[in-house]
Amino acid sequence: MEKEKSNKKWGILSGICFLVGVTLWLPNFIFQYGYGFWILTFIINPVGAVFGYIGKSKFGIMSNIIMTFSFFIIMFVGYLLAAFVT
Repeated sequence: MEKEKSNKKWGILSGICFLVGVTLWLPNFIFQYGYGFWILTFIINPVGAVFGYIGKSKFGIMSNIIMTFSFFIIMFVGYLLAAFVT
């Protein structure tokens, strides 16, 4: 019972790290200006992935890994859209 509560706490911490990573990207999309807050995703989201691993949360692990590499994913999608538009 105690182990299950501990795993749930680590999973919640992992989810919080994911939400922080998402909110760090929001100013770039809302204000259409390149703020540098997103760089913190390289620090916060790997920690969230470790929390997800400790808490045995597959969603926590995958979501934080995706957010860690979100800059490269967004760059790829942006260049792909630019290639199709022009």
